[in-house]
Order: sequence, then structure tokens, then C-alpha cells
Amino acid sequence: MTVRTRRLRRLVTTRRARGGTPKVVALGGGMGLSASLAALRRITRDLTAVVTVADDGGSSGRLRDELGVLPPGDLRKALAALCGDDEWGQTWARVIQHRFVSRGDLHEHAVGNLLIVALWEQLGDHVQALDLVGRLLGAHGRVLPMSAVPLELRALVRGHDPARPREVTTVRGQATVALTPGEVRQVHLVPHDPPAVPEAVEAVLDADWVVLGPGSWFSSVIPHLLVPELLQALTETRARRVLSLNLAPQPGETDGFSPQRHLEVLARHAPKLTFDVVLADRAAVPDEEGLRDAARRLGGTVELAPVAAPGGAPRHDPELLAAAYDRIFRMHGRIGPWR
Repeated sequence: MTVRTRRLRRLVTTRRARGGTPKVVALGGGMGLSASLAALRRITRDLTAVVTVADDGGSSGRLRDELGVLPPGDLRKALAALCGDDEWGQTWARVIQHRFVSRGDLHEHAVGNLLIVALWEQLGDHVQALDLVGRLLGAHGRVLPMSAVPLELRALVRGHDPARPREVTTVRGQATVALTPGEVRQVHLVPHDPPAVPEAVEAVLDADWVVLGPGSWFSSVIPHLLVPELLQALTETRARRVLSLNLAPQPGETDGFSPQRHLEVLARHAPKLTFDVVLADRAAVPDEEGLRDAARRLGGTVELAPVAAPGGAPRHDPELLAAAYDRIFRMHGRIGPWR
């Protein structure tokens, strides 16, 4: 156990003695949300993940096409991130992330995807099934889909066809949007105005803190703002809001984006949404004053902290990110019963 881990556990123990920990809701998808959850589970016992359901690639896309179900992949990743560091948690995290290698139909299917879909079919209830998987894994938090219907992500992209760099076309599908060589201008969901999962809306309204990001900006982060009931909850909640930025632009989707441009495109999609804090790694911010100006336009301040894992790859270190979130929660006011 590292010094940082011991310190964070002491913080959680102290808060329990004072009467609890903050209610935190984290929104996103993919590896970005997983990084946030792996950090947040270290500092709160009351954690809910709200996960995008627009994935149409890989194992998730195949199950979605064949069975008409929600894509389970990002939900599986969130559950794995919430597994504890003990033998039980780490064993189950490896099991549900395991992918079959074969020459048949099981090739590249993840065990967790099949387990989640099987429970959906058995129970007929997305939330009940995910709660049951969470109990099996001993997950340190709850995982909810943002909507109960499969969604298609569509984007207006300039230069999707390299032979026509100025042409703006509609690109369909999260997997295609994430890898486009063009410039993503705007995204929307099909069906338009999809219903939110009521438990996700309730969690946002009841939270002390809401964390959006990091993650693929157009395909994992912004889609949450395109579900009207969820956006309304994010706008009206009394919770304080944190926007957690990526460590680097994503090849294809946000090539060449500065940190402040990430804020600008988010504001275009949800102009009434404000944030209290924008969290970024200092090494990933070449123009600190430009980012602070962009954050002020969203109603917030900037917190710069070392949150990148060593080694050079753009990957968050869970303990460093946990320390950054903990500092934000302590320094920017407490509104819940855990104070």
C-alpha cells in the first residue's frame, strides 16, 4: 500500500466518523469514466456512475445488433473500475473484462457483456440487473445507463472524407465518430430527446458533487447533455459540478483541441450548464490564462493538479486523481450531510 493510498483511506475513515462521505455522481463512458471511478471510489462510499449507451462497435455493437439490447461495454468497464483492490474485487474485475479468443462467434466477446445481457433478459430490468452484477462483484458504487433505449450518435464533421476537406457531412455511429479524420463540429442523438433513466436523474438531483469527464469528448462526455431530462437535472441540481479534462486531445475526435476549446464546444451543446470547478493536469495546459478565461465563462474556476500516471502515456493515475478530487471537495465547499 502506497503512502497516498494510506492517506486517502485515513481521509475516508475520518469522514465516516464525522457522519458519512459525499454523494458523488460521475458521468461519462469508456476508459475516461473508468479512470474517474477508480479514483472516486477511494474517497467516497456513495458513488453512482451514469454511463452513455451509444456504443456501436466491437462486442457491444454485435450484441446490440443481434439482440436489440443496450450496448453493455461501457457499463461493464464502469463496474470493473468500481471493483475493490482486494483479491475478490481484482479477480472479478479481470473476469468480466476477459475476452474470448476463438475462430467462432465468441471471438472478442467480453465475459461481462454476456453476463450483463443475460441478466437483462432474465430480469427484464436494466437497473435491477446492473445492481445485481454490482453486488456480485462487490462494486464500490452503483452503475446506471443514462437512457434505457439504445442510442445512435451522429456528428456533423468537416473533412470526414480527406479528399473533400471542406465538405461537412453527417457521420453515423459512435465508433465512426471517434475515429473520424475530420473536424467534429456538433453531435446529436437518435432518437432525438431520448428518455433518461429515472434513477440517473434522481441520483444527479440528490448528489453533493457531479463529475463530468474525462473521456472521449464528443462520443462519451457530451452525449449526456443531449438527454433532455438528464441535462435539466444537471442544470437544476444543488450539487456542485466538476468538469474533468483529458490529458491530451484524442486522435481523430479532438485533434488539435486546446483545453479551452473542449470547454467551448461543450458550452455550444449545453449553453445553460455551468461548472464550479474545471480540473486539469498542469502539464497538459499550455495556456493557463486562456483556460481560466474559458472556465470563468462557464461560471467556474480552474484547479491544476498532477493527475497523470508516470511513463508518458496519457493515462490518469487513480491515486493522484483521487487526491485532486478530494482536495476539490474539501476546498470548494460542502453542502451535504457529510460535512
